[in-house]
Amino acid sequence: MKTITIEGQLRTEFGKAATRQLRSEDKVPAVIYGGAKEINFSAPASAFKGIIYTPEFMQAEVRVDGNSYNCVLKDLQFGKVTDDLIHVDFLELVADKKVTVNIPIKFTGVPQGVKEGGKLVTKIKSLKVKSLPKYLVENIEVNIDDLKLNENIRVQDVKPENMEIMNSPRIPIASVTMTRQLKQEEAKAAPATTDAKAAPAAEAKGAPAKK
Repeated sequence: MKTITIEGQLRTEFGKAATRQLRSEDKVPAVIYGGAKEINFSAPASAFKGIIYTPEFMQAEVRVDGNSYNCVLKDLQFGKVTDDLIHVDFLELVADKKVTVNIPIKFTGVPQGVKEGGKLVTKIKSLKVKSLPKYLVENIEVNIDDLKLNENIRVQDVKPENMEIMNSPRIPIASVTMTRQLKQEEAKAAPATTDAKAAPAAEAKGAPAKK
């Protein structure tokens, strides 16, 4: 799994005045929790870009005053007016302690339904899973080769190793739907099929009875 390194400074002052001072220096307050103790620190706003503005799931090695903490991103807060990043929450990874995180889905293969003219529709982009840190992965692969027209793959169909999926089992992950063109083609073909079946019946009805 990819890891990004963030260099931070331990926070010793708190409150609105201290927070305003940090932001005037283009720094963002952050916290690490879930480990032996809570760590409050700050870092330049640019230090968080690599883990925030990406669809990838990755770990963060946060270094604060000579100590290193392996974490995952847990929560973000943005300003209501400026939309600037104003706070970051990290969850520390402890070897024997399970964590709940969202891991992106990676679809592999080409659905049978797409080969027949359908359109792949993805419903959700990630799965919420509970797992020990050593089993965390960058993404969860879902093979869609066998997905046919008007069929769904649901959460219950995905079985990642050493992970418990927390989403509802019946939630659809992906489906293949009929495109407008395919619907039109089927609509045109339907009368022709009906006429073909009706013709022999009409001939049989009009034919003289055998003696």
